[in-house]
Amino acid sequence: MSAGTRPPTDPRTRDGAPARSDRSPWNWLLLVAVVVPLLVPLYNRVEPTLFGWPFFYWVQLAFVPLGVLATFLAYRAARRRPAVDRPDRER
Repeated sequence: MSAGTRPPTDPRTRDGAPARSDRSPWNWLLLVAVVVPLLVPLYNRVEPTLFGWPFFYWVQLAFVPLGVLATFLAYRAARRRPAVDRPDRER
């Protein structure tokens, strides 16, 4: 930005859409999918095996659905309601 311009004070962008806010507390749920696989000492062992696979490998595969579930829950919980249900917006 140049020194002579200021950011818009209206929370709407040029095309009328509301400004995006990623400050939902549900976004903290996404840390589960990132941090848990990084805690390797918790699952760095061979037993119990699952179909002959050591625990270390099959639990990492189990983290994939965990990440998908965390992402889905954070998305569904944090997404905005449609404009039809919002009383503060005009149609």
